Amino acid sequence: MSSKHTIVGLGEVLWDVLPGGRQLGGAPANFAYFANLLGERGVVASRVGEDELGREAVARLRELGSSTEYLQCDSVHPTGTVQVRVDAAGQPQFEIARPVAWDFLQWTPQWQQLAEIVDAVCFGSLAQRSQASRETIRQFLRSTRQQALRVFDVNLRSPFYSPEVLSESLSTADVIKLNHDELPVLSRLVGIPWSAEGTAAEALLRLHKARLVCVTRGSRGSLLLAKEGASEHPGFRINVADTVGAGDAFTATLVHNCLAGASLDKMNEDSNRVGAWVASQVGATPVPVNGDLQLAIESLKL
Repeated sequence: MSSKHTIVGLGEVLWDVLPGGRQLGGAPANFAYFANLLGERGVVASRVGEDELGREAVARLRELGSSTEYLQCDSVHPTGTVQVRVDAAGQPQFEIARPVAWDFLQWTPQWQQLAEIVDAVCFGSLAQRSQASRETIRQFLRSTRQQALRVFDVNLRSPFYSPEVLSESLSTADVIKLNHDELPVLSRLVGIPWSAEGTAAEALLRLHKARLVCVTRGSRGSLLLAKEGASEHPGFRINVADTVGAGDAFTATLVHNCLAGASLDKMNEDSNRVGAWVASQVGATPVPVNGDLQLAIESLKL
């Protein structure tokens, strides 16, 4: 039996304040949670406040089986929150508080040691909205081994991104993942002429020397593009509860299969399945019955 890979979600941990209540979230935390569900060692590297919400975040992560060993505590800034409103189509709209603890990620000897052993690290644009966290994230990425998989999950949240941050992140990434709405926005910001989805994805792959570009299309599935070929998946028809966390589940499954050397078609199929299950549940980190993700997916009869 192969050993677990160490897979890090690097960036924001926050509370999503949804119409039905408060849910722990943040793409890196969600990503690490799903990596754990997939049998890997998912690790959250983030920062929370020394406040009630911070204590609740630590407790919730532990309940979910996620390590809090690399979760920094901030005595000055509060734990992050996001007001989430879900529209009639199940799509979330976000109002993100600032400044908060994860705007002040610190480079520490402990994080240095973590960076040196990771098999994969996933980072986005949102946690780079502050200079302090942006520099820490870049130092983390520079400190990883050459064979580690660096995954840029673009995750645009207006107005918290810039051409400079996007270009730097793209140049660092082995895997670039974004959705179909983000692709034309990113293309314009980094100087890629926009004509069609496939052409822009090919330009990202070529110009930034990535191993894999992934474009998710919501209910219409996804496109994976690599030097060795392409894979398209139509997605699965489900009853959507909400889509919060579905993209993070997709990314975790993509990384899990990428580290296992899976084919593009298997990466695409599995990632869409796990993402569909999460979208059928309420909240960003649904817990499968008896902790069995495979049984939960099979229960959807996709």
